Amino acid sequence: QHSDSDSEPEFSSLSPSIPSAIPVTGESYCNCENQSEAPYCSSLHALHRVKDCQCGEEDEYFDWVWDDLNKSTATLLTCDNRKVNFHMEYSCGTAAIRGNKELADGQHFWEIKMTSPVYGTDMMVGIGTSDVNLDKYRHTFCSLLGKDEDSWGLSYTGLLHHKGDKTNFSSRFGQGSIIGVHLDTWHGTLTFFKNRKCIGVAATKLQNKKFYPMVCSTAAKSSMKVIRSCASCTSLQYLCCYRLRQLLPNYVDTLEVLPLPPGLKQVLHNKLGWVLSMNYSTSKPSSSSSGSDSDSSCGSDAEACQRKRCRRT
Repeated sequence: QHSDSDSEPEFSSLSPSIPSAIPVTGESYCNCENQSEAPYCSSLHALHRVKDCQCGEEDEYFDWVWDDLNKSTATLLTCDNRKVNFHMEYSCGTAAIRGNKELADGQHFWEIKMTSPVYGTDMMVGIGTSDVNLDKYRHTFCSLLGKDEDSWGLSYTGLLHHKGDKTNFSSRFGQGSIIGVHLDTWHGTLTFFKNRKCIGVAATKLQNKKFYPMVCSTAAKSSMKVIRSCASCTSLQYLCCYRLRQLLPNYVDTLEVLPLPPGLKQVLHNKLGWVLSMNYSTSKPSSSSSGSDSDSSCGSDAEACQRKRCRRT
């Protein structure tokens, strides 16, 4: 095994889908200098000393944070347990952590921000059941999420993992990227977003299963931060807001253009603001990417699942 440390890469150029010791750049949500064009250096210490940017971190209330009791030994929590730091000095395997709240029936949406250089064997965002052993691969470098049937994981390389299989799913993500996850337990779908644009539906038929949000990393001195975690029941109000967002996708916030009383707007913003700002619109993928950043299946698949479920009920 080779350590995911600060050592120089053996090869200077690797395929985008192959894990590399060189951090991914140019995939940040914002244009902050330290996020979008961070240069590679043999020691990543300089990059870690840069203060985290706050772009995209508007939320003040969080439905869940990271669980200090269910994590690998090579992790450290900061920022009120919203930021997880992996392998503080060096890495000798894979570390993982899950949220402190089981995702019960309903709608769940959360966003994870990459707050460190993204490199190495794997850094992943996903979901898993309570059967996932978070410390099982502490001495092995691997893609932990999706290694079994109890978890799904999106790798920074753009590969989607489940049951030990992997498929091309999106372009890569790096430092400053915001990865969104929408778990719809009513329709049984798992959808991923990158920088607040839909990537695609990763899994279906997830009804009647209990999941936790999870992340993992093999990279030394890497970190991720929960910047949004929301939940709501699958009500008529939610379905109406979801449909409104589909009909008005080109606005940052659908509430801005709806002719509603200020009080009702505030109530909807507090309860379902995340639904009214989700971006399911499609755009053409970059020619250099290894997948689509905005899969046309995002809206169509979710809508088809919704119609099918409505007919059954």
